[in-house]
Amino acid sequence: MSDDPGASPRQSWERLPWLVRDAVVWSACLLVVAAALYLLARLAVRLAPLAIALAATLFLAALLDPLRTALGRLGFRPVLASLISLLTLIGGLAGAGLLVWTLTASEFGRLSDELDGGLDRTRDFLTGSLPVSGEQLDRWTRQALDAAGRATPDPVAGAQTALQVTGAILLGLVLLFFLLKDSRQMWRWTLDRVAAERRPLWARAGRVGWHTLSSYTRGTVFIAGVDALGIGLALVLLRVPLALPLALITFLGGFVPIVGATVAGIVAVLVALAAKGPTAALLTALAVIAVQQLEGNLLEPLVMKRQVRLHPVVILVAVTTGTLAAGIAGAFVAVPIVAVTYRVIDAVATERRRTADEPRELPPAGQPPPEPA
Repeated sequence: MSDDPGASPRQSWERLPWLVRDAVVWSACLLVVAAALYLLARLAVRLAPLAIALAATLFLAALLDPLRTALGRLGFRPVLASLISLLTLIGGLAGAGLLVWTLTASEFGRLSDELDGGLDRTRDFLTGSLPVSGEQLDRWTRQALDAAGRATPDPVAGAQTALQVTGAILLGLVLLFFLLKDSRQMWRWTLDRVAAERRPLWARAGRVGWHTLSSYTRGTVFIAGVDALGIGLALVLLRVPLALPLALITFLGGFVPIVGATVAGIVAVLVALAAKGPTAALLTALAVIAVQQLEGNLLEPLVMKRQVRLHPVVILVAVTTGTLAAGIAGAFVAVPIVAVTYRVIDAVATERRRTADEPRELPPAGQPPPEPA
């Protein structure tokens, strides 16, 4: 600080050490950024159902766009091609659910008896191989059941959640239809509202973002299908009950990288442990590990292009953030949002560097340089 009482604020600021001035500036910038992120997070939580519906709609649109494009090339009008694509999605989901229920409904009664016997075998195995008594296991089981009962939402909250989910699904279907039908016109309309000098940059960012989302979607569906087929086949060979529903859980878990596959594998091992005992559970665990290693070391590098893949730390942070913000739905859409955002930012930065590095034309001799825009 200055000893001169008549010094102006600017003079006092300039007399401060450079380290103090840098610390003040960076602290102010961090406070502004933190406040902006806090407001965005509050807004995202408030609009979570709408945000999730929009993200899921884009995800499904990228998945169905090749079908819609193929139908258009066959002569179908955009409305009819979009409607057929949407009905194909709904029919596929409904058919898969009906098939799973038809093939496994008869197993639920037998599964109850096998689970009772399997739980008894597991209890005997744990008490015989670990320093744990049967009374301790019973007490821990009661405590876990009580905690699960307390965590169960009340009927009113459950009804509200079901209503929100139903509304989000209906909204997503309507948005998906119009996005399939009018996406190209929407994008052209958006580009027409951008300044002419910035239009190529926006166009490139849009192409990169859509290409990333399409590649991620198709790659994830393929890898999740391979995981479900491999683990489901192993469960069938081991005669684990409800192999088809467990394979479906594995398929859905494939849409949440790292975390989803791990949780689906744990569920399959627990069902095998309860129904068939430790040996079947160990073999199931080995099958799950083998399939996941095949996916991570062979399929993912081949199917997922380099520009789509993310570092595991980024994936874990994205999945955790999405789960905290919007539950299971947030976990599903967090990674594709991060992948698209990263690729768009990288494309914009690359385009700006390329533009800045381009040599500028010098004016003819005797003419002044052009005025800056």
